[in-house]
Amino acid sequence: MPRKARTEREFPKITEQGLDDLRRRIGVKIGDMAEPWCYEATRDNIRHYAHGIGDDNPLWCDPEYAAGTKHGGIIALPSFLFSTNRIISGYVGGIPGVHAMWSGADWSWHKTIHRNDTISTEAWLKDLVEHQTKFAGRAIQQTYHVGFYNQHGDLVADADSWCFRTERDHAREQGTKYTELRAKKPRRYTDEELAKAYSLYANEEIRGAKKRYWEDVSDGETLPAMLKGPMTVTGFIAYAQGWGGLYIRANKLAWKMIDVHPGLGIKNRFGIPDCPERVHWEEEFALEVGAPGAYDYGPERCSWLTHHLTNWMGDDGFLRRASCKIRRHNPEGDILFINGKVKRKFVEDGRHLVELEQEARNQDGDLSILGTGIVELPARG
Repeated sequence: MPRKARTEREFPKITEQGLDDLRRRIGVKIGDMAEPWCYEATRDNIRHYAHGIGDDNPLWCDPEYAAGTKHGGIIALPSFLFSTNRIISGYVGGIPGVHAMWSGADWSWHKTIHRNDTISTEAWLKDLVEHQTKFAGRAIQQTYHVGFYNQHGDLVADADSWCFRTERDHAREQGTKYTELRAKKPRRYTDEELAKAYSLYANEEIRGAKKRYWEDVSDGETLPAMLKGPMTVTGFIAYAQGWGGLYIRANKLAWKMIDVHPGLGIKNRFGIPDCPERVHWEEEFALEVGAPGAYDYGPERCSWLTHHLTNWMGDDGFLRRASCKIRRHNPEGDILFINGKVKRKFVEDGRHLVELEQEARNQDGDLSILGTGIVELPARG
């Protein structure tokens, strides 16, 4: 039987007053930000984030290996910065009680993040744009800009990220994006299907110390396919362990958060106010907000795309830019295949750069995410 949400409650709506209040925040630096999960890029913090996305690159995880590279020790993977600021990860303000779905980001990196660097941030609301969507009808794209600085005051990265604010009742009752998916029975994979997918894990190449020179890259060249999944709630929780989540709190700290922000407290089946983030591990609540089931995190998926690029570029490459645009949910049970190719090579300000295009599709060929990257590679001579 198709899965169906059961709810008797009515969720808050997007209002013009709420939007007017938000517009007054545009361009205003946020002074009292939510405490980040990580302040420092310690060995354990870096490794926990890397393992949370399934990345075992020894440049992030093995001090002995990393000591022999040009970096002289462990460095942080580019996406680690998601754990140092909750706003970049989707901690949005305004229109309380209206669902927020992290939907994309544009990143620029300027400096390597070394082991034990301390990261500070500044952020502000950049823009609000209204859309009409199949998922939830009216949706508001809420974009923030965040700058990341090390202990020396150097800008190591900056990024724009955005969430779509959607009305949960409309998405559940009138949304058409997942009509066909909801009508399907949950898929059960054969051992043969899983073995075929897992062969990508068995053959995954981390370029590592083998330099990829700019001169050896060709336009149109394809990157090795990368597997992510099969999606499980266990995997979503593993990511939250390294990333920290947005609203995951326990006991007194959970009460304090909901006491200050009552719109976050959505009652569970026991009548206890609980955080909206449980859409990622509680299927019944995910269905209530219009999703096709418990699903992965947006920053997690963005990090998978940068993992794909760092595997390809090797220890001597530097990821300069990356963007991602999410196109659908990855519910529990999905398998994701990430592919990419070289769009062009160019030289800018003396840097030898490669622009790449990426896309990820699930086991049924449905488009999940689009991405681009610009990688700086070493050049001969």
